[in-house]
Order: sequence, then structure tokens, then C-alpha cells
Amino acid sequence: MDTITIDNLSIGYSHKVIARNISATLCSGQLTALLGTNGVGKSTLLRTIAALQPALKGSIVFQNDKKEKRSAADFSKAEMAKLVSVVLTEQPDIRHFSVRDVVDMGRLPYTGFFGTLNADDRHIVAEALSVTGLDGFANRQFDALSDGERQKVMIAKALAQQTPIILLDEPTAFLDYPSKVEMMKMLRRLANEMNKIILLSTHDLELASHYADRLLLLRQGLADISKAQLDEYIHAQRKI
Repeated sequence: MDTITIDNLSIGYSHKVIARNISATLCSGQLTALLGTNGVGKSTLLRTIAALQPALKGSIVFQNDKKEKRSAADFSKAEMAKLVSVVLTEQPDIRHFSVRDVVDMGRLPYTGFFGTLNADDRHIVAEALSVTGLDGFANRQFDALSDGERQKVMIAKALAQQTPIILLDEPTAFLDYPSKVEMMKMLRRLANEMNKIILLSTHDLELASHYADRLLLLRQGLADISKAQLDEYIHAQRKI
């Protein structure tokens, strides 16, 4: 079992601590939803786990299925690219590339920037396109797609990266409701069947309650909440 152990973490920037006292252990085989209000630090936490920005305090330790442990700070960028794939909310400014070209980029940690994809790489890319329902979009221009379609392409790129850990910041933000459901089902299936650690932030509380295996609330620290607690909160909000 792969795990991420977060211990007494403080996150933010040199001039501002956004959240502190964050501790949790994430396990493979689970789709975990990260909940919390705007500005509480969900995106910052994801970026910190992915080593896109440094922790202000505390530690993040990765353990693989061989029980080998390493701190996030000890990984090189090249090593981290084979461990963690990230899908952020910011829409990338990619022009003159097809959808397939963008998903191909998920193989760069294995081929190098000027590397040529072999048959195995192309099979992995084709599988990522299929899983995300993008087979028919492979030859379309990325910059001609809708926001929701671009989001799916970036998730396909993350799948092509074949990392044991996938972090997603609001992956359903630009999707219509049927596509949101489809996306959550797919992510849960990937976590459960491919034994990945998948952590996503979301404001879609009902979807999180229905499809996530685990719910984490970022508020004063990081704490598990039950689906019953979340459903009770959703029900109360409807009455307001």
C-alpha cells in the first residue's frame, strides 16, 4: 500500500501562513475529496503535496508498497514527475497542439522533452484518451475546445503520466452535471481498481458525498468527516 503522511504541516507563502496544524495519512485505493470554504488553502495544500511550492513547516512523507519512505523534499523534479501528477484549475495557454499532442506530454517524464514515443507510450496515451471519453477529440486543436473539454484533456494527460498519486484541483468545475458524475465515477474507479492515491478538491458537496471514499475537511487543521455529517450539512443549507 502506498501512503502519504502529512505531519503538522503549515502551508502558504513567506509573507502569509494560509493554514497550519495539518496532519493526515492518505492511502492508495481511495478517492479522497478535500472540502473547505474558498480561501481556506485547498489549492495551496495540493500544490505543497506536489512540491510545486515549499512547506512552511512540518513534513510530507511518501511510502511505497515496499515500505520505503522518503520526504517530499528529497525528491528531484524528475522523480516527482513519476510519482505525482497534478491537474490545476488554471487553464493552460497551449496553442497549435492537438488533443493527442497534449496527452502525449504526459509521457515526458519517461521519454524526455525531445523523446520519441514508442508503441507502449502510444498505447498508454490511447488508453488515457479512451478512459476520459476523448477518443473522438484526439485530432482536434486544444485551444478550440471548451473549458470542460480542456479539463478532460488535462486529466487524460495526468493519466498518461502513470503516477501512483493524482492530485486534482476542482476537476469538475467546468463540466455540466452529467459530465461531473461521469468524472467522479471514473476517478473513483481509477483509485479503487488501479490502487492509486487520488485527492481532489471540490465544492460539489453532493458529488463528494456520493462518490468519494473519504472526505477531508480543511478548516482548523485537516479532519475526516463522515458522509452522514456532510449530508446533514447539505440538508441544513437547503433550508436557508
